[in-house]
Amino acid sequence: MTSISLPAFDQPLARSVRHFAALDGTLMLLTGVLAAIGVLMISSASMEIAEARYNNPFYHLLRQLLHCGLAVGAGLAVTLVPIRVWQKMGWLFMLAAFVLLGLVLMPGIGKEVNGSMRWIRLAGFNLQASEFAKLFLLIYLADYLARRLSEVRSQWSGFLKPLCILALVILLLLLEPDFGAVVVLLSAALGMMFLGGVKLGQFIVLIAMSLASIALMAVSQPYRMQRLTTFADPWSAENVYGSGYQLTQALIAFGRGEWFGVGLGNSVQKLFYLPEAHTDFVFAILAEELGLIGVMLVLALFLTLVVRIMLVGRKAERNNQFFAAYLVYGIGIMLAMQALINFGVNTGLLPTKGLTLPLLSYGGSSLIATMIAIALVLRVNSELDEPDSSGSDAKGKARLKARTRAKP
Repeated sequence: MTSISLPAFDQPLARSVRHFAALDGTLMLLTGVLAAIGVLMISSASMEIAEARYNNPFYHLLRQLLHCGLAVGAGLAVTLVPIRVWQKMGWLFMLAAFVLLGLVLMPGIGKEVNGSMRWIRLAGFNLQASEFAKLFLLIYLADYLARRLSEVRSQWSGFLKPLCILALVILLLLLEPDFGAVVVLLSAALGMMFLGGVKLGQFIVLIAMSLASIALMAVSQPYRMQRLTTFADPWSAENVYGSGYQLTQALIAFGRGEWFGVGLGNSVQKLFYLPEAHTDFVFAILAEELGLIGVMLVLALFLTLVVRIMLVGRKAERNNQFFAAYLVYGIGIMLAMQALINFGVNTGLLPTKGLTLPLLSYGGSSLIATMIAIALVLRVNSELDEPDSSGSDAKGKARLKARTRAKP
């Protein structure tokens, strides 16, 4: 009996199948469940406004499903690229971040929505530059920390160089303006540097400077001051139907939800009471329809997702894969901070700020960038489980160990 040899193209296909099968199933499950909840809540929260604006109640649902398809495709493609390739292109990602944040400010290219220039028109889609710029800067910073780890830990020069790059990026973000992205990026960068071993004195100085800068930025613009005063008393006569209207409507949604919610699709606040119900305030609609039980479920899913990501970072650090470790740490902190701020805004614990909830809010840029970030974590974890296929050799590990020996 003659044997039949498989075509050559079947071998790469088989390797790809084995690669995808070896990815962290728990991390993918958590991501998929949160994205599915997002699609469900966007469908519920957007039907009335989609019917009024586009004469199609499923307009936002269909677009979000398209965004999901693009995000999953981008994420799967990212998992096929070795981490060493991402590290080598760290400086290119830094340049890409500057280009994106510069293009969004150019008339005719950037698109203004509600007084902010945050989007780039691209083939029928609105690309939110800051969502990708944040991830690109984390890749660059992780590469810098891996290359200059001993300098970062022992000298002020190693500590200040990345801060200069970060300051320029923050300036561009403030020109949009996108204060929320500044807070998220700054938090992730500070967390990465702290975990990288920056001296405590340097870190305290950096924290003090950052808090002072954030406070100065908060009081430098009248609309930001108005948000702060509104946050202090949203129910006052001058705020409840003015600058505090969005927050009060969100709080009403939480109050109506009680323990088990009013039922999926039965929200009243989405009927043109709560602005941006399917984007920044989708969590309030979830609380109204699914109640405290639904809220606690989503919080638990996000907490488990972030913990899982940070554990991957810890495993990479123990294996002396410092670029992978700091990148994963940065991604975990970025997702945690963005979710935390969105939760705080929706519940009235933080001043109102336009910031999406990762995986749940409507929007292609946020979803695709988040999926790419999680795919990078999946790639790191798969390389740690199969070190021979990661492309890292013993010589490279020895160099990384040597960099960390020179501690202060």
